[in-house]
Amino acid sequence: PDALPLLPGDRYILRESGRDETVGGGEILDIEPVMRASRAAPDRTVERVVRERGWVDAVELERLTGEVVEPTLGRWVTTPEAVAATIAAVMERVEEAGAVGVDLAAFDDRERAAIETSDELVVDAGLVLPADAVDPYADHPFLAELMNGGFTPPSADHVDRNDIRELARRGHIVENDGIVFHTDTIDEAARVAARLLADHVEGFTVAQFRDATGASRKFVLPLVSELDKRGVTRRRDDVRIAGPRLPGR
Repeated sequence: PDALPLLPGDRYILRESGRDETVGGGEILDIEPVMRASRAAPDRTVERVVRERGWVDAVELERLTGEVVEPTLGRWVTTPEAVAATIAAVMERVEEAGAVGVDLAAFDDRERAAIETSDELVVDAGLVLPADAVDPYADHPFLAELMNGGFTPPSADHVDRNDIRELARRGHIVENDGIVFHTDTIDEAARVAARLLADHVEGFTVAQFRDATGASRKFVLPLVSELDKRGVTRRRDDVRIAGPRLPGR
């Protein structure tokens, strides 16, 4: 009934204390068997332990065998067959979803590790897609409107909110304080901030940023807020100073 600190390779003797007799002895082959005794064919090899379990955490494998083995995938030691089967199962789910993709969070840890090794799959904005998939939102007409608007983008009231959420999730747009910007516009705003800080090392004001972009305060405030959020700038009193992600740093 009591646990014993054993490893494969340890020797043991079984004694009958009542009769003071030795019943038998042998060698420990498996400290935590998963096969029925009638089917088990234990030996001390790591390969056998992995084969029986399919996937074994490398730390757990050391506990089971006493040997340090480099993980095959992620934190696990497994077989090539198990990796191939996992990738095939993931591919089937992704292909069924088509260009919409499958949320990466829908997969377990082993599947996510397999996805990282596959040349047939890509992860884009949290979605797992076939490597040759075409983003159905890449040519959404609202993106052209936003690009043309630049720092003064049009209202998004005429665009379906589901489309807005999907465009944002895929990284095409950014919404801040009810204003929607193309991500390229945010990148250009970061470059404007870098140029201003090159001329004003003490920091620039919202008014200076407004003059540099030609946008009204309605658009400038969400823009600088987004730059602060991304670490491009930092607010210090009434000015913005350089953040860790300022272009050129």
